[in-house]
Amino acid sequence: MKRYQLKRDFRGVKKGSCFYLVVESEYIGIKEYVVRTQDFSRRLIISEREMEKYFRRMI
Repeated sequence: MKRYQLKRDFRGVKKGSCFYLVVESEYIGIKEYVVRTQDFSRRLIISEREMEKYFRRMI
């Protein structure tokens, strides 16, 4: 499972919070991602632009 970390505060979630990428979908050129917090208590549906702007991949 891919892990991501917030670069800066986003929708009430603090910078540095870790997320798991749950679903990646594309429909007519529009990509959407579903990410969940590490404890699976919160789910966010984000666009490709938001993913690039606010998240970074963790190794």
